[in-house]
Amino acid sequence: MAHADVAAAPVAPPADLFSAGALQARYGALTAPEILDAAINTVFAGRIALVSSFGADAAALLHLVSEVNPATPVLFLETGKHFPETLRYRDRLIARLGLTDVRSLRPDPVRLAEIDPEGALWLRNTDQCCHIRKVEPLARAMEGFDAWITGRKRFQNGQRAQLTAFETEGGRVKVNPLAAWTKDDVKAYVARHDLPPHPLVAEGYLSIGCLPCTSRVAAGEDERSGRWRGKAKTECGIHLGILGREIDGSGI
Repeated sequence: MAHADVAAAPVAPPADLFSAGALQARYGALTAPEILDAAINTVFAGRIALVSSFGADAAALLHLVSEVNPATPVLFLETGKHFPETLRYRDRLIARLGLTDVRSLRPDPVRLAEIDPEGALWLRNTDQCCHIRKVEPLARAMEGFDAWITGRKRFQNGQRAQLTAFETEGGRVKVNPLAAWTKDDVKAYVARHDLPPHPLVAEGYLSIGCLPCTSRVAAGEDERSGRWRGKAKTECGIHLGILGREIDGSGI
């Protein structure tokens, strides 16, 4: 590692490079490590965070980021509804990968007392529950960043089939370095680096969110079919372009 007194400062890119289209044209065809290196250490140096659920496929991206820069801020939405296994897995990965800036984002207690005093909002309005427990805390945390990294992949469901490595949303750039990865790519990477699996994967949970709204996935189903089972809902809201906008949850 270079000493602080001799390390070269990142070279600021030209202003027109900050558009998703320009970023996609310049970096979109690179490998995931190369995309991350460019985004974290050059284009958005000091102004980018990884948003991670520490879920079923999280270890691969967290490992990639730790290899590029372990001081990258990692934002974890601590909704208060996670499986205990997820919280233990989070702590295990943090220690294993040497991540030095993992931040747990919690809902505003005043908002919870106002809207979900009994903690059962998920039973009657899953959109609004996600909004106050995920969208609002992330919107507040993202105020200090110009870009964020996600672990979304094209194979996960139909809505993500056209996903590119770079997107623009709400005035920020979203970086999806694993967009083109297949399920086999993820498995091979995890095996190659001997990364621990989320313990619930072995029990049939292939996409893991909050406990009340996550179920096992049957053979032949897409991996996100176990999220919000029986509802038209397929996303929690943080990837639907609403960060920073106050809504009642009905449009998520």
